Amino acid sequence: MGNTDKFEMIAQVYDTPERIHTAKVSSDAIRNYLVDAESKSAIDFGCGTGLVGMNLLDEFKSMLFLDTSPKMIQQIEQKISDANLQNVDTLCFDFEKTDLSDLRADYILMAQVLLHIPDVEFVLSRLFDVLNEGGHLLIVDFDKNEKVVSEFVHNGFRQAELASIMTRLGYKNIQSETFYTGSGIFMGQDASMFILDSRK
Repeated sequence: MGNTDKFEMIAQVYDTPERIHTAKVSSDAIRNYLVDAESKSAIDFGCGTGLVGMNLLDEFKSMLFLDTSPKMIQQIEQKISDANLQNVDTLCFDFEKTDLSDLRADYILMAQVLLHIPDVEFVLSRLFDVLNEGGHLLIVDFDKNEKVVSEFVHNGFRQAELASIMTRLGYKNIQSETFYTGSGIFMGQDASMFILDSRK
């Protein structure tokens, strides 16, 4: 997945107060879209150090933390060990390089992950295959921001354009809203974040 080498370098210092706060508002937004999730399985896709997924563990029957960065996975495994958690697992895996045909989940969470993925449509189609019938893909990311210029990440997304891509891939019942605006939260720029809920 995009920018894995950069995440490898910052894994041990990733959990800054700002990122912890952003993860909390993101997980609170996700929580509002969960339906009967306590009997369901979830994947925190591109989990990083697990900041979002850890906030939502009590909402699901089980959760898989998945990331391409071994050092990020080490951080989440340490958290799991320290808290003696039972209903969780980890997987270090790159969806863009290898197919994982036996992976299934009722919910997939992607918090500030899509902006790092060069081929958005390809990964969204792969995730569609992973979802169980009726399952949800929940995306949290930045609204399109023309002030952000980077060769490493997308400068956010227009919700309607993303919904259009996802509809073409087979996702349905798509709804989205902007839920948070913060100062300097996206590459040093003021920015807003949206949540998008979709079903298979």
